[in-house]
Amino acid sequence: MLYLLLYPLKEIFGPFRLFGYITFRAAYAAVFAILIVLLIGNRFTNYLRNKSITQKIRDEVPEHHKAKAGTPSMGGLLILIALLVSAILFADLTNPNIIILIIATIWFGILGFVDDYIKIFKNKPRGLSIKTKLLFQVIFGLGLGIYLYFYGPTGYATKTNLLFLKNYVVNFGILYPLFVALVTVGTSNGVNLTDGLDGLAIGLLGISAVAYTALSYASGHSGISNYLNIIFIKNGGEAAVFCAALVGAGLGFLWFNAYPAQIFMGDTGSLSLGAILGVVAILIKQEFLLIFIGGVFVIEVISVILQIIYFRRTRGKRLFLMAPLHHHYELKGLAEPKIVVRFWIVGIIFLMIALSTLKIR
Repeated sequence: MLYLLLYPLKEIFGPFRLFGYITFRAAYAAVFAILIVLLIGNRFTNYLRNKSITQKIRDEVPEHHKAKAGTPSMGGLLILIALLVSAILFADLTNPNIIILIIATIWFGILGFVDDYIKIFKNKPRGLSIKTKLLFQVIFGLGLGIYLYFYGPTGYATKTNLLFLKNYVVNFGILYPLFVALVTVGTSNGVNLTDGLDGLAIGLLGISAVAYTALSYASGHSGISNYLNIIFIKNGGEAAVFCAALVGAGLGFLWFNAYPAQIFMGDTGSLSLGAILGVVAILIKQEFLLIFIGGVFVIEVISVILQIIYFRRTRGKRLFLMAPLHHHYELKGLAEPKIVVRFWIVGIIFLMIALSTLKIR
């Protein structure tokens, strides 16, 4: 909004030229999002507590988690408010990618909100059924895939970059909408499964969002994209502003979500933020890099899948003490903050591997 209002006035007031720079707007989008969360975080938390919008703990979780019952939940609303306000202020609202990201945020935010509402107010700890959540996730993914199939980047609508290989792309053709649905469903649920310890998911998401801020800028810059041999996305750099706002909102929320957490993001946050990560990757044609950038999320999902398969094949035996993987380490006796920090470290290592693949190309 500020870009559309102030940049045209650059001839009248020179400093308004700064709004023409993506890096400037991205930096201030992040700062503004942090400030929003920090300024209203305590009041928002107290409001949730006063309205009894608090965490319900399932019976099968580790014993010490039961002490977290009563912690305000649905804090994802705070993140989404900061993210959307900051993005609307600093991003170019005429850019199709920004519109897509705003729609994705609202769609998955509503889905997560309904899930949390059922858990808290209907006293159903499992919330929406898995089938219902998957249905709405797939509907969005297919819808986005079909839109990009017809209106995606010219010459690259159904293509994406390959890892490691220079000047090679994968063309999904008519199957592209299915691929888009797979990515959005995978990232949304990956973050959701990881959100089980104080600060774990939001910290890892922040690390991933930093990576996609840089990648978005690179993809929209003809010189940098050519140097890195990645697909150039015209006007794709604008997604960096949205990603930066996500980084800021995430850091602000971590202030309150760090151990011991004063507030949980709930599915309102985890489902929507995971989806945003996937949608950004799709828009800038860096879906396969998610394997590394979101490496910890991938491992958490795989641990759940392996646990289910092993349990069924062995008629009741477990591969892990509990899945997702972070609960396994809890039951092995590791302190929650230690697990969180170690997972963050692993996430940073994955990030460095991901960025190194660009140079390997």
